[in-house]
Amino acid sequence: MLRKWRWATGALGAVALGEAALIHLGRTYGSTEEERAKALPGDAIVSDPKVATDHAITIDAPPSDVWPWLVQMGWGRAGWYTARWVDRLLFPANGPSADRIITELQDIDLGTFIPDGPPHTECGLIVEEIDRERALVMHSTSHLPMSWRAHATLDWSWAFVLTPLADGRHTRFHFRSRWTTSPWWLTLGGWVGIVPADFIMSRDMLRGVKTRAERASLKSLPER
Repeated sequence: MLRKWRWATGALGAVALGEAALIHLGRTYGSTEEERAKALPGDAIVSDPKVATDHAITIDAPPSDVWPWLVQMGWGRAGWYTARWVDRLLFPANGPSADRIITELQDIDLGTFIPDGPPHTECGLIVEEIDRERALVMHSTSHLPMSWRAHATLDWSWAFVLTPLADGRHTRFHFRSRWTTSPWWLTLGGWVGIVPADFIMSRDMLRGVKTRAERASLKSLPER
């Protein structure tokens, strides 16, 4: 009996440690401590978040080559550049993410609705701030199932921020999300489920933008 109790305790401890590690990665993957402490556009939208995540990656391309990939993202648009298995698992009704710049999706403005689900879900983000080739800020209160919205709330902001590095050739792409939720069970579910999942989703998105922007930037270089 004592051996079984020790085994069960050890297993629970391992699960707890694994969950803690995933939550940490879901909040910080790729970002530095300095980046996480920095004020960014859009922070005031959710001024007192219950959860904040920061993810970042360095891209071997100038901001002008990264920006077009950001503004065309969205469900039914260019996708979120996540791995195809992730798309099939979570967004089976959506097609694969685009591998090219789509001209007709480049013209977004304040108030543009960026879908994040099929039309009947009314799920998506509203563009709140645009600073061309520097920052795109979006806001959502619709990322809950319709049947939940009378009993729960989710107030969520996303900020995509591009910072040119000193060499003028590389870009730091910083993705910050901030959200507040109610009631308590939704907040707990966000910490336990959404934050770890954000590690996979955000990592894939950052890598997807990096791969596409670098490939396009390389093609644009003059031949020697």
